[in-house]
Amino acid sequence: MEKQVYVRSEIPGPRSRELSQLRERYVARGVYSATPIFAKAGKGAMVEDVDGNRYLDFAGGIGTLNVGYSEPHVVEVVKEQVERYLHTCFSVLMYEPYVTLARRLTEITPGDFAKKALLLNSGAEAVENAVKIARHFSKKEAIIAFDGAFHGRTLLTMTLTGKVKPYKFGFGPFAPEIYRLPYCYCYRCSFGLDYPGCGLHCVEHIEKAFKTRVSPENVAALIVEPVQGEGGFVVPVPEYLRALKKICEENGILFIADEIQTGFGRTGKMFAIEHFGVVPDLMTVAKSLAAGLPLSGVVGRQEVMDAPQVGGLGGTYVGNPVACVAALAVLDVVQRSEFLENAQRIGHIVQERFRQMQEKYPLIGDIRGLGAMAAMELVKDRATKEPARDAASQVSEESYRNGLIIIKAGIYDNVIRVLVPLVISEELLAQGMDILENAVKAISS
Repeated sequence: MEKQVYVRSEIPGPRSRELSQLRERYVARGVYSATPIFAKAGKGAMVEDVDGNRYLDFAGGIGTLNVGYSEPHVVEVVKEQVERYLHTCFSVLMYEPYVTLARRLTEITPGDFAKKALLLNSGAEAVENAVKIARHFSKKEAIIAFDGAFHGRTLLTMTLTGKVKPYKFGFGPFAPEIYRLPYCYCYRCSFGLDYPGCGLHCVEHIEKAFKTRVSPENVAALIVEPVQGEGGFVVPVPEYLRALKKICEENGILFIADEIQTGFGRTGKMFAIEHFGVVPDLMTVAKSLAAGLPLSGVVGRQEVMDAPQVGGLGGTYVGNPVACVAALAVLDVVQRSEFLENAQRIGHIVQERFRQMQEKYPLIGDIRGLGAMAAMELVKDRATKEPARDAASQVSEESYRNGLIIIKAGIYDNVIRVLVPLVISEELLAQGMDILENAVKAISS
């Protein structure tokens, strides 16, 4: 595939329109797609659609493509594994890739204590099992989650998720013993305060909640995204997560880090929690773990992971061997020093360009990010911070019509986020940022 953007038809093109008609006829209405485009092939950070148009992809499968489309090492090992066997079910007939991947995950995750891992299918399934394990170990039921969080679409993970529409609306009743508290979202502080004068009131509020909502003696675990993903790429102040961990330690509460979107180099470190000097008891991983193949995991303290009885954890497809060998190949790539260095460089370029754009376009109210996990929040007025949801949709549409795929986030759907594959060249990155800026300029005028 040529390394350039090339839009030769109207978007969507004729073949994409044909497929959209089939989708309308046969695919459930509730399934959302950010663009009207059907993919044909991808390489690195480029993707070609069924009409021959070539795009830069700044969405990366919502963070599943940190190593890019069709990474050669991943493709090679997947082909080899497909020739051997597709599946056995680990609960019936074990295989080496599962065990090898579990070992490697325990080696690269934070913490110098003995760890074990459990492999699963999806991010939501990893979160479900992390909660199951925490409850079994602690013999307690309550779970603390946060406003703006996204942990999945199953009953339990939908309950943990802190955004109603579209994820929760009409799907109740929800799972019991989930207690949601404000997150450290300084741009839109839940208490109307300013950092650092606030004294981290969002942390102090947890102590109040222990008196008014749930006793800490009943809390099994606290689950938190080190950087909120669907919530709008919200980066907490440095001491926030450390304060949460201290509360957990003082009250016998397990600390679960949800690294499903933030893991495997996205923030410039292997895991985002490493930026904050916090070691979780349990960690959930997925998305870029297997370059887009369905695979997730829970990694944590051995004594916690071993709490459930034999047979209490598992599933028919969990830790599929094809996905496992893909994940091992991904780890070979992301553990190279140059990979994380490139992620840091990408993050610096994107965030610096965002700052320059913010000076020119009042539409951009806030810019934020950690490494290559970067975003800009669009507002109608910087003083009132009224969310500009329609403008965000227009920026996304203007971008893909000119060869750049980019997606939104945020509880108000007004955040433009960047999840570009971390193998992109600086030349292509600059092209993509030019398209994005032109879209913001067009919407602002």
